[in-house]
Amino acid sequence: MFERIKEDVEGVFRRDPAARNFFEVLTNYPGLHAIWLHRFSHRLWNAGFKWLARSFSTFSRWLTGIEIHPGAKLGRRFFIDHGMGVVIGETAEVGDDVTLYHGVTLGGTSWKAGKRHPTLGNNVVVGAGAKILGPIYIGENAKIGSNSVVVKDTPAGATVVGIPGRIVMSAQNASEVKEQADKRNQIARKYGFDAYAVAPDNPDPVANAMGIMLEHMHLMDTKVEEMCAVIQSMGGNVCSADLQSLSAEDFAATGISPVVPDGEKPKENAFDPKI
Repeated sequence: MFERIKEDVEGVFRRDPAARNFFEVLTNYPGLHAIWLHRFSHRLWNAGFKWLARSFSTFSRWLTGIEIHPGAKLGRRFFIDHGMGVVIGETAEVGDDVTLYHGVTLGGTSWKAGKRHPTLGNNVVVGAGAKILGPIYIGENAKIGSNSVVVKDTPAGATVVGIPGRIVMSAQNASEVKEQADKRNQIARKYGFDAYAVAPDNPDPVANAMGIMLEHMHLMDTKVEEMCAVIQSMGGNVCSADLQSLSAEDFAATGISPVVPDGEKPKENAFDPKI
């Protein structure tokens, strides 16, 4: 028992930078307290003491704000961060190294007896307020975005967001999405505007649209530069005058700030496409 408690606490240190020392985690993390109390009530449930198990579970809910049915099966190093409002149903199954944030529901969609709650594979992360409903399977290493409502199986390594939940990144295209995000960030810095204050696995449609526009502008600039170079090599006199530079003052009313790489000072023409 003490070995499992030590294991749980060490898991918190790996996933919560706010954790400072062993005693603080041991005494001030209700998510851990709920899991430890559940282990006792789960043993009572399996031993046939159903009413006593439910009563102990109710006490745990009153104490921690987390409701875990004593029939639920929880894996090792399971971590509930913050925890308030988490609900885990009777036939739910949670794998090892799973992380849930506050307001998460592992619920059912039917009043019929039998398997009616979700199963989470190892290393799944579920964001705050997300609802995973029904006897569905969430594959290993999957990520469920905050406030998402998931009612269908999720493949391993996928990222799901929205209502109803939709896959925005799968294990197969993860490297491609990251490569595209890195490319767009480089282009955004060239133009002095960062449209990517959103993680690529939780995309904002407006930021994505602006990213497409920036990519198109970058492509057009490249083609114009190539065309001018060819014409000048043939003796033509084109593109001899520089375009008017843009400055931060031109965008002062919009609230947009120039993008400055880490460790550098802002330049006078931080919005100049040539910078």
